[in-house]
Amino acid sequence: MTDYILSDETRTKLKTVSTASIATALYKRGLRKQFIQDVVPVSPKKENMVGQAFTLRYIPAREDRNPITVFRNPDHPQRVAIEECPPGHVLVMDARKDARAATAGSILLTRLALRGAAGVVSDGGFRDAEGIGALDMPAYYAKPSAPTNLTLHEALDLNVPISCGDAPVFPGDVVVGDGDGVIVIPAHLADEIAEECSGMEAFEAFVLEEVKAGAPIIGLYPCTKEENQKKFDAWRAKTGR
Repeated sequence: MTDYILSDETRTKLKTVSTASIATALYKRGLRKQFIQDVVPVSPKKENMVGQAFTLRYIPAREDRNPITVFRNPDHPQRVAIEECPPGHVLVMDARKDARAATAGSILLTRLALRGAAGVVSDGGFRDAEGIGALDMPAYYAKPSAPTNLTLHEALDLNVPISCGDAPVFPGDVVVGDGDGVIVIPAHLADEIAEECSGMEAFEAFVLEEVKAGAPIIGLYPCTKEENQKKFDAWRAKTGR
Protein backbone atom coordinates (compact mmCIF):
# COMPACT_ATOMS: atom_id res chain seq x y z
CA MET A 1 0.00 0.00 0.00
CA THR A 2 1.07 3.59 -0.50
CA ASP A 3 -0.09 7.03 0.57
CA TYR A 4 1.02 8.44 -2.76
CA ILE A 5 -1.64 10.26 -4.80
CA LEU A 6 -0.95 10.78 -8.49
CA SER A 7 -1.16 14.50 -9.25
CA ASP A 8 -2.78 15.95 -12.34
CA GLU A 9 0.59 17.46 -13.27
CA THR A 10 2.41 14.12 -13.17
CA ARG A 11 -0.45 12.35 -14.95
CA THR A 12 -0.33 14.93 -17.75
CA LYS A 13 3.43 14.54 -18.16
CA LEU A 14 3.18 10.75 -18.31
CA LYS A 15 0.46 10.98 -20.97
CA THR A 16 3.15 12.13 -23.43
CA VAL A 17 6.06 9.92 -22.31
CA SER A 18 6.93 6.59 -23.95
CA THR A 19 7.37 3.36 -22.02
CA ALA A 20 10.83 3.17 -23.61
CA SER A 21 11.89 6.45 -21.98
CA ILE A 22 10.46 5.34 -18.64
CA ALA A 23 12.30 2.00 -18.91
CA THR A 24 15.58 3.85 -19.44
CA ALA A 25 14.96 6.18 -16.50
CA LEU A 26 14.14 3.22 -14.25
CA TYR A 27 17.22 1.34 -15.46
CA LYS A 28 19.37 4.30 -14.37
CA ARG A 29 17.97 3.67 -10.89
CA GLY A 30 18.75 -0.05 -11.02
CA LEU A 31 15.19 -1.21 -11.85
CA ARG A 32 15.19 -3.68 -14.74
CA LYS A 33 11.94 -5.65 -14.51
CA GLN A 34 9.17 -3.06 -14.50
CA PHE A 35 7.97 -3.63 -18.09
CA ILE A 36 5.05 -6.06 -18.19
CA GLN A 37 6.05 -8.85 -20.55
CA ASP A 38 3.87 -10.21 -23.35
CA VAL A 39 0.89 -7.87 -23.13
CA VAL A 40 -0.33 -5.73 -26.01
CA PRO A 41 -3.08 -3.15 -26.55
CA VAL A 42 -6.46 -4.63 -27.42
CA SER A 43 -6.74 -1.66 -29.80
CA PRO A 44 -4.62 1.48 -30.36
CA LYS A 45 -5.54 4.61 -28.42
CA LYS A 46 -4.65 8.24 -29.07
CA GLU A 47 -2.99 8.83 -25.72
CA ASN A 48 -1.21 6.90 -23.01
CA MET A 49 -2.95 4.99 -20.28
CA VAL A 50 -1.88 6.49 -16.94
CA GLY A 51 -3.18 5.62 -13.48
CA GLN A 52 -2.38 4.07 -10.15
CA ALA A 53 -2.66 0.31 -9.82
CA PHE A 54 -5.62 -1.46 -8.26
CA THR A 55 -4.78 -5.16 -8.32
CA LEU A 56 -6.57 -8.50 -8.65
CA ARG A 57 -4.75 -11.79 -8.10
CA TYR A 58 -5.81 -15.07 -9.69
CA ILE A 59 -4.64 -18.53 -8.65
CA PRO A 60 -5.11 -21.85 -10.48
CA ALA A 61 -8.77 -22.84 -10.31
CA ARG A 62 -9.66 -25.87 -8.23
CA GLU A 63 -12.65 -27.53 -9.82
CA ASP A 64 -14.75 -27.96 -6.68
CA ARG A 65 -14.41 -24.26 -5.87
CA ASN A 66 -15.16 -22.82 -9.30
CA PRO A 67 -18.43 -24.02 -10.82
CA ILE A 68 -20.33 -21.49 -12.94
CA THR A 69 -22.61 -20.79 -9.96
CA VAL A 70 -19.87 -18.91 -8.07
CA PHE A 71 -20.72 -15.83 -10.13
CA ARG A 72 -23.98 -15.63 -8.15
CA ASN A 73 -21.91 -14.78 -5.07
CA PRO A 74 -22.10 -10.97 -4.57
CA ASP A 75 -18.65 -11.10 -2.98
CA HIS A 76 -16.97 -12.77 -5.96
CA PRO A 77 -13.57 -10.95 -6.16
CA GLN A 78 -13.65 -10.47 -9.94
CA ARG A 79 -17.01 -8.70 -9.75
CA VAL A 80 -16.01 -6.75 -6.64
CA ALA A 81 -12.83 -5.55 -8.37
CA ILE A 82 -14.91 -4.02 -11.15
CA GLU A 83 -17.05 -2.15 -8.61
CA GLU A 84 -14.24 -1.08 -6.26
CA CYS A 85 -11.44 -0.03 -8.61
CA PRO A 86 -11.29 3.74 -7.95
CA PRO A 87 -11.89 6.19 -10.81
CA GLY A 88 -8.61 7.17 -12.45
CA HIS A 89 -6.95 3.91 -11.46
CA VAL A 90 -5.82 0.99 -13.62
CA LEU A 91 -7.11 -2.49 -12.81
CA VAL A 92 -4.08 -4.81 -13.06
CA MET A 93 -4.70 -8.55 -13.07
CA ASP A 94 -2.26 -11.34 -12.30
CA ALA A 95 -3.37 -14.38 -14.31
CA ARG A 96 -0.02 -16.17 -13.99
CA LYS A 97 0.73 -15.40 -17.67
CA ASP A 98 -1.91 -17.96 -18.67
CA ALA A 99 -4.13 -16.70 -21.50
CA ARG A 100 -6.01 -19.94 -22.13
CA ALA A 101 -9.01 -18.54 -20.25
CA ALA A 102 -10.41 -15.02 -20.03
CA THR A 103 -9.83 -12.82 -17.00
CA ALA A 104 -12.66 -10.46 -18.07
CA GLY A 105 -15.02 -9.73 -20.94
CA SER A 106 -16.69 -6.75 -22.55
CA ILE A 107 -19.60 -6.47 -20.10
CA LEU A 108 -17.40 -6.22 -17.02
CA LEU A 109 -14.90 -3.93 -18.70
CA THR A 110 -17.63 -1.67 -20.07
CA ARG A 111 -18.81 -1.26 -16.48
CA LEU A 112 -15.23 -0.55 -15.40
CA ALA A 113 -14.88 2.09 -18.12
CA LEU A 114 -18.18 3.76 -17.20
CA ARG A 115 -17.02 3.96 -13.60
CA GLY A 116 -14.09 6.08 -14.76
CA ALA A 117 -11.17 3.67 -14.64
CA ALA A 118 -8.04 4.79 -16.47
CA GLY A 119 -7.47 1.35 -17.97
CA VAL A 120 -7.08 -2.38 -17.46
CA VAL A 121 -4.13 -4.77 -17.81
CA SER A 122 -4.10 -8.57 -17.69
CA ASP A 123 -1.30 -11.01 -18.42
CA GLY A 124 -4.07 -13.47 -19.32
CA GLY A 125 -6.82 -13.40 -21.91
CA PHE A 126 -9.96 -11.34 -22.55
CA ARG A 127 -13.14 -12.59 -24.15
CA ASP A 128 -15.19 -10.30 -26.43
CA ALA A 129 -11.99 -8.53 -27.44
CA GLU A 130 -13.70 -6.65 -30.27
CA GLY A 131 -16.12 -5.01 -27.84
CA ILE A 132 -13.33 -4.19 -25.40
CA GLY A 133 -11.29 -2.64 -28.19
CA ALA A 134 -14.19 -0.33 -29.06
CA LEU A 135 -14.15 1.22 -25.57
CA ASP A 136 -12.43 4.56 -25.04
CA MET A 137 -10.69 3.04 -22.02
CA PRO A 138 -7.28 1.52 -22.84
CA ALA A 139 -7.01 -2.23 -22.32
CA TYR A 140 -3.99 -4.53 -22.50
CA TYR A 141 -3.94 -8.33 -22.59
CA ALA A 142 -1.95 -11.34 -23.69
CA LYS A 143 -4.44 -12.43 -26.37
CA PRO A 144 -8.13 -13.16 -27.02
CA SER A 145 -9.62 -16.09 -25.12
CA ALA A 146 -13.20 -17.37 -25.17
CA PRO A 147 -13.36 -19.74 -22.14
CA THR A 148 -14.54 -18.24 -18.86
CA ASN A 149 -11.87 -17.58 -16.26
CA LEU A 150 -13.44 -20.27 -14.04
CA THR A 151 -12.03 -23.02 -16.26
CA LEU A 152 -8.48 -22.13 -15.23
CA HIS A 153 -8.40 -19.20 -12.81
CA GLU A 154 -9.86 -18.36 -9.42
CA ALA A 155 -10.05 -14.67 -8.55
CA LEU A 156 -8.83 -14.51 -4.98
CA ASP A 157 -7.21 -11.32 -3.65
CA LEU A 158 -7.91 -7.63 -4.17
CA ASN A 159 -5.36 -4.83 -3.93
CA VAL A 160 -2.38 -6.90 -2.85
CA PRO A 161 1.13 -7.01 -4.35
CA ILE A 162 1.10 -9.13 -7.52
CA SER A 163 3.18 -10.16 -10.49
CA CYS A 164 1.82 -9.18 -13.90
CA GLY A 165 3.85 -10.36 -16.86
CA ASP A 166 6.83 -10.88 -14.53
CA ALA A 167 6.71 -7.26 -13.32
CA PRO A 168 6.15 -6.61 -9.61
CA VAL A 169 3.06 -4.44 -9.09
CA PHE A 170 2.17 -2.92 -5.74
CA PRO A 171 -1.17 -1.22 -5.10
CA GLY A 172 -0.78 2.48 -5.85
CA ASP A 173 2.17 2.08 -8.24
CA VAL A 174 1.82 4.21 -11.36
CA VAL A 175 1.00 2.24 -14.51
CA VAL A 176 1.73 3.69 -17.97
CA GLY A 177 0.69 2.07 -21.23
CA ASP A 178 1.46 3.09 -24.81
CA GLY A 179 1.54 1.38 -28.20
CA ASP A 180 4.49 -0.79 -27.14
CA GLY A 181 3.06 -2.08 -23.89
CA VAL A 182 2.83 -1.33 -20.17
CA ILE A 183 5.38 -0.32 -17.56
CA VAL A 184 5.04 0.05 -13.79
CA ILE A 185 6.64 2.95 -11.92
CA PRO A 186 7.10 2.51 -8.15
CA ALA A 187 4.90 5.16 -6.55
CA HIS A 188 7.72 6.96 -4.75
CA LEU A 189 9.53 7.53 -8.07
CA ALA A 190 6.59 8.61 -10.21
CA ASP A 191 6.98 12.39 -9.96
CA GLU A 192 10.72 12.46 -10.64
CA ILE A 193 10.45 9.90 -13.46
CA ALA A 194 7.73 11.98 -15.12
CA GLU A 195 9.86 15.12 -14.91
CA GLU A 196 13.01 13.41 -16.17
CA CYS A 197 11.26 11.64 -19.03
CA SER A 198 9.59 14.83 -20.25
CA GLY A 199 13.09 16.18 -20.92
CA MET A 200 14.14 12.88 -22.50
CA GLU A 201 11.20 12.97 -24.89
CA ALA A 202 12.13 16.48 -25.97
CA PHE A 203 15.74 15.45 -26.59
CA GLU A 204 14.72 12.39 -28.59
CA ALA A 205 12.39 14.48 -30.74
CA PHE A 206 15.36 16.79 -31.46
CA VAL A 207 17.63 13.83 -32.22
CA LEU A 208 15.12 12.33 -34.63
CA GLU A 209 14.90 15.62 -36.53
CA GLU A 210 18.70 15.73 -36.75
CA VAL A 211 18.93 12.11 -37.94
CA LYS A 212 16.27 12.68 -40.59
CA ALA A 213 18.31 15.67 -41.75
CA GLY A 214 21.36 13.42 -42.19
CA ALA A 215 23.24 13.89 -38.90
CA PRO A 216 25.44 11.00 -37.69
CA ILE A 217 24.54 9.28 -34.41
CA ILE A 218 28.01 9.37 -32.81
CA GLY A 219 28.29 12.43 -30.62
CA LEU A 220 24.57 13.10 -30.96
CA TYR A 221 22.90 10.14 -29.23
CA PRO A 222 24.02 10.17 -26.49
CA CYS A 223 25.02 13.81 -26.70
CA THR A 224 28.77 13.92 -26.16
CA LYS A 225 29.62 16.86 -28.40
CA GLU A 226 29.18 20.39 -27.11
CA GLU A 227 28.01 21.60 -30.51
CA ASN A 228 25.06 19.20 -30.39
CA GLN A 229 24.13 20.34 -26.88
CA LYS A 230 24.10 23.93 -28.14
CA LYS A 231 21.89 22.89 -31.05
CA PHE A 232 19.52 21.17 -28.65
CA ASP A 233 19.36 24.21 -26.36
CA ALA A 234 18.53 26.40 -29.36
CA TRP A 235 15.91 23.89 -30.54
CA ARG A 236 14.22 23.92 -27.13
CA ALA A 237 14.16 27.70 -27.07
CA LYS A 238 12.62 27.74 -30.54
CA THR A 239 10.04 24.99 -29.98
CA GLY A 240 9.18 25.74 -26.36
CA ARG A 241 9.90 22.14 -25.36
